Amino acid sequence: MTIDWRTYQATGLHDELVLPSGRARAGAGKLVQALARLSDDELVERKAAAELAIRSMGITFSVYHEGTNIDREWPFDIVPRLIMKREWDEVASGLKQRVRALNAFIDDVYHHRRSLRDGVVPEDYVLRSREYRSGCAGIDPPYGVWSNVCGTDLVRDADGSLYVLEDNLRVPSGVSYMLENRAVMKRIFPELFEHYAIHPVDDYPSELAACLRSLSPRDVRSPRIVVLTPGIYNSAYFEHAYLALEMAAELVEGPDLLVAEDDCVYMRTISGLERVDVIYRRIDDLFLDPRAFRKDSMLGVPGLMRAWQAGNVALANAPGCGVADDKVIYTYVPDMIRYFLGEEPILANVPSFRCAEKDHRDYVLDNLQDLVVKPANESGGYGMLIGPQSTRRQRDEFVRVIRANPRNYIGQPTLRLSTAPTIAGNTVEPRHLDLRPFILSGKDIYVTTGGLTRVALRKGSIVVNSSQGGGSKDTWVVEPATRAPSP
Repeated sequence: MTIDWRTYQATGLHDELVLPSGRARAGAGKLVQALARLSDDELVERKAAAELAIRSMGITFSVYHEGTNIDREWPFDIVPRLIMKREWDEVASGLKQRVRALNAFIDDVYHHRRSLRDGVVPEDYVLRSREYRSGCAGIDPPYGVWSNVCGTDLVRDADGSLYVLEDNLRVPSGVSYMLENRAVMKRIFPELFEHYAIHPVDDYPSELAACLRSLSPRDVRSPRIVVLTPGIYNSAYFEHAYLALEMAAELVEGPDLLVAEDDCVYMRTISGLERVDVIYRRIDDLFLDPRAFRKDSMLGVPGLMRAWQAGNVALANAPGCGVADDKVIYTYVPDMIRYFLGEEPILANVPSFRCAEKDHRDYVLDNLQDLVVKPANESGGYGMLIGPQSTRRQRDEFVRVIRANPRNYIGQPTLRLSTAPTIAGNTVEPRHLDLRPFILSGKDIYVTTGGLTRVALRKGSIVVNSSQGGGSKDTWVVEPATRAPSP
């Protein structure tokens, strides 16, 4: 299973480590040489060591299957992805620009609606969005920021161009796996960290805690922060518990909290009630408060929206921010950047067709076999059509659903996603991948140096979600020099 870089090639595609000639990309030489020197037995041992570390560290995720939850060990590939710092600096600037515009747009939607009146985004698309919350109108979250934690998915096309695939503004997940991937790599490849200047990622929990503290409605030295989870059966529960532990915050479920007559939120403890200042909520809007949204919700806190509207507790992310987490609204983000910031977008969107518009819809329906079609509000890779891999029956079904509800769908070209060397059985083969950096917005904006690289472990697949057979890699943002910030 030795990696032979003379035979490894991702023909016709952009590979993150290897040039079409078979030579290592700039900055990747030491990594490629180190991996190539490993014998079959050594590589097998490193892979087994990674799997053992994942088991011992309890790194799991849940998959919903036929009404049951199945806990699985986190799928991890030991060949890291490498990005040069000079490229990452440009990406980080583009991500900051993007979240500034998105938060300005959300704030405008729930206040003056200037962008809607000026035709930047069609009013009907916004006010009829499944994620629009009329009860959020007039609310002023701290710093005008509605999405404090954003996970933006980036992909690279065959020619090396980087695109934003989507923005996850509601309850983005995956950051704990980014952190744990680095911890596993340090265990199994400590020698590589001696030769590479790899920028650290382990400051994220402290940055998240600082961001959340900055939202506190009370001017106190130590605001009380809690992480609100749906519970152990949620697919991201590992992450909820991990982040609460790393931030020294309380992990709570709905029944642990109550809203008192003073419209403040309190946590039940063995010492009595203690006031809560900031809630990092990992529950969808509709389950947050049974008095404001779904009356059958057992996950939320009755009266929570009232406490938030009164300004007595901060919610991160703010309810209603999902109005910009709509794949149709995504197509207007470049226009938002120009309108709110007066700047040209640094990062490009994937070219997209809005099925609500007749010309776009006709094109999509005529070219389903070549396009990816996505519903506006699904996540995890569910509910979409990958044209080149679809059957005639699947395409006929999408013709029906698009015509029935065109507002709910967009079409995009099938990108030839970049690849990276990935261990597959007894060989090393190219596999498609994406990248999810995380952006924190409060008083300041912070971008992770790198992010969660998700990789499609099935040959030829472009679906990277762990729930559908994907895995992940450690993401190294490196300096050209051999020595720099210690990871």
